[in-house]
Amino acid sequence: MPARATKLNKHGAAVQLSRELLVGSVISVNNKQGVKLSARVVAQLAAPEGVSRYAIEFVERDERAETFWGITFPPNTPNA
Repeated sequence: MPARATKLNKHGAAVQLSRELLVGSVISVNNKQGVKLSARVVAQLAAPEGVSRYAIEFVERDERAETFWGITFPPNTPNA
């Protein structure tokens, strides 16, 4: 089912879709290049009426997950 991803990060995103999901469930997400990953629904977020919005995190923690969105994220740096 089509969904819109926002607030992208290398561990997941917020997604908007027109159906309800259960927090804790595992879903399959596909990007426009055809890469498919599993993601866990970690929270339901506030959303406009008629649109469900959830925070998801990738189950896999590998290069495919880090490059899934097609953008490069800055490396993690310790706080100075």
